[in-house]
Amino acid sequence: MNTVAKIEPEQLPASNDGSAALMRLIERAATSADLDVAKLEHLLAVKAQWEATEARKAFMVAKAAFKSEAPSLVKNKRVAFASRGGGAGTEYDYATLDSVADAVNPVLSRHDLSYSWETEQLEGGVVRVTCILTHIMGHSERVSLQAGADQSGSKNNIQAIGSTVSFLERYTLLAALGMATKGQDTDAGYQAAGPITAEQKDALIALMKEIGADTKKFLNFLGIEALDNLHASRFDFARQCLEKKRGAKP
Repeated sequence: MNTVAKIEPEQLPASNDGSAALMRLIERAATSADLDVAKLEHLLAVKAQWEATEARKAFMVAKAAFKSEAPSLVKNKRVAFASRGGGAGTEYDYATLDSVADAVNPVLSRHDLSYSWETEQLEGGVVRVTCILTHIMGHSERVSLQAGADQSGSKNNIQAIGSTVSFLERYTLLAALGMATKGQDTDAGYQAAGPITAEQKDALIALMKEIGADTKKFLNFLGIEALDNLHASRFDFARQCLEKKRGAKP
């Protein structure tokens, strides 16, 4: 039986020449009188690897071309709201998701790139959003971020979740594209609000002691290493979780 030396993707000619050469090898192997199934499977695997490599190269070229033409992202909206606790309010400018999309979509389309999102509701009300940037040849890259419901301002529960989803969609898209607005905005109250106050920290500690909560597990649940790292916008969420557990105790 004739044998064929093992072929690796990098040994093939680049671009369409490589595809045509590989297809000729596969056709000869498939139509050979002494069909070697193992050899055919190897050739098909090489073809799949070669196509994946070419798709990744095309993706990187397209993304570089996009970056060379990337538009400036202008902050087009101002938000201001008072603090629930009666303290200083929050005010900031940011680029809305629709304005970001309107700016980048035409350039992405010219370079055969598109994006989509996956949204997951995790335990404890945490939301995870993944932005998937995809090239027409099939290669894609993913960026994920997660956070609790945004309790800043006077939002109800649905609005709080929607605010978080919008916030994460915009930031995962910017991360996937390697872009940023000038003076990166801090909307949804996450960074603009700053960390919790000493009084808020003491209130959470008192609640944890009252219900016998495992501090390490609770911090892991919140995605922080210490209560000092908890943003004020998430204080109500953390407090409500503890109060819910307290109310569930017999």
